[in-house]
Amino acid sequence: MTSALTDPDLSHPPLPSRRGGRVLGEFLRFGVVGVAGFLVDAGVLTAGIALGTGPWIGRVLSYLAAATTTFALNRAWTFRATRSADGLGRQWMLFLLVNLLGFVCNYGTYAALVAGVPLVAAQPVIGVAAGSLAGMAANFLMSRRFVFGAAGADPRPSRA
Repeated sequence: MTSALTDPDLSHPPLPSRRGGRVLGEFLRFGVVGVAGFLVDAGVLTAGIALGTGPWIGRVLSYLAAATTTFALNRAWTFRATRSADGLGRQWMLFLLVNLLGFVCNYGTYAALVAGVPLVAAQPVIGVAAGSLAGMAANFLMSRRFVFGAAGADPRPSRA
């Protein structure tokens, strides 16, 4: 006599594990995209400072460049299994809007470190890295739910 306890069918894990695996996969892809965003952010900031924007305006410009890059990559890869009925421009604006909390965490961390830590003031890319980490969790959760979730669809993770 066999039962689920003595002879479990491991080929089909319970549904919650599948869901958790999908979320983990999305989070890992989101992290990879975040690294690309960091490289854009740091590169544009460095170029902006070299061109005379200074670390404050340069950071706003670099954030916008990085946010646009991460939006495009997350749309094409991280959350590719979900498509919003909204147009591309509207979805990009929604992405920027819902990521304002992440921006506050990101820029706030950057500003505090540049203003208060001499090493970071001399090397502002360190502040960019710290700010990126500070905003990542908020950005993932809000992007997944409000930007890339299909309208009226199940808010659970995509099947990607």
